[in-house]
Amino acid sequence: MEFNSNSGFMYIIVAIVITFVLLQSVVFFIKAWKRGKELGMDTKALRKTVGSSALFTIAPAFAILLGVIALSNALGFPLPWLRLSVIGSLTYEATAAAAAASAVGASLSEHITDPKIFTTIAWVMALGIVPGLLLVPILGKKIENGISNIKSKDSKWGQIFLSGLFLGMISAFLGLVFAHVHEGLTGWIPVFVMFSSAILMLICGLIRKVLKAKWFEDYALPISLLGGMALSIPITTLVQNILG
Repeated sequence: MEFNSNSGFMYIIVAIVITFVLLQSVVFFIKAWKRGKELGMDTKALRKTVGSSALFTIAPAFAILLGVIALSNALGFPLPWLRLSVIGSLTYEATAAAAAASAVGASLSEHITDPKIFTTIAWVMALGIVPGLLLVPILGKKIENGISNIKSKDSKWGQIFLSGLFLGMISAFLGLVFAHVHEGLTGWIPVFVMFSSAILMLICGLIRKVLKAKWFEDYALPISLLGGMALSIPITTLVQNILG
């Protein structure tokens, strides 16, 4: 049989996994609601919390949907749907898939029809996230207690330490952004897109500050992410026109 990343079998497997995750969400929602009632929380307050949480998931969901569409060109729809719906993030999944494809001589700009290449990419995407699942329950509490101790002794150094951790994480992605700047103007396209996304985030911050709209904070990241994706198209076109 010819390999097809959009086959019915793939959809069935992915649907089973996602259904299981959704059932887990329903179970925990019911338990949380019952626990809230046991604690004497007002039903109106519970409904408001549920409504706010549901509303704030809409904007991030658009970013996930765009990620699924972007990866589906090469990997079909089921695999990106599974990865981004359950545990993955767009920044990780796209990076892992691109690295795996490059290692086997393929590209995400083309549809993957070789089952060996597809399997390799899928395994890299899946196994790459496993260390996080294992390390968080083992080391998470110890790291949190260590940071709390630092902050209790010296709040200034505690803040510096947290900022250092955050910058270290960001630096890993900056390496990918600046990796091809030596290739000329086309290599600067990811940098231009990054700065455009950063400008959108600054605008969102100004809107939040000027209008005192605290609720807008939940939409700042999706707006800057989606805006950066949208602006990447005219930026790429502009660079190509400049190069002739």
